Amino acid sequence: MAAAIDHWHRLMDARDAAGLNDLIADDCVFQSPAVHSPQIGKALTVKYLSAAQQVLGTPSFRYVEEWIGEHSAVLEFTLDLDGIHVNGVDIIHWNAYDKITNFRVMIRPVKALQAVMPAMAAVLAAQG
Repeated sequence: MAAAIDHWHRLMDARDAAGLNDLIADDCVFQSPAVHSPQIGKALTVKYLSAAQQVLGTPSFRYVEEWIGEHSAVLEFTLDLDGIHVNGVDIIHWNAYDKITNFRVMIRPVKALQAVMPAMAAVLAAQG
């Protein structure tokens, strides 16, 4: 497995938001279906991924499929959020230093996205 993806899995398993600083490149771009424009930079990416760990990191969260290339991967996940089945993918790119440079999240169905968006907004607002 790619070192960046292995590192990502360890952080997700441990729910370790602090460890994200070591994994995310300074110029990383984060893209979410809940945010209309790309979020650019390490600080914003860490903020959104930390919030996602809190919202999506339920006991039912699990990766069910992975497709890994030389510097990119697609990780399909599922979870239940307040009785709503969430299915999505993380599309991750990393550089030669195994730092994530682009992180894109896609979530389906619409009902799942509608459940995730206010939960993410609440966590992000609490982060300040």
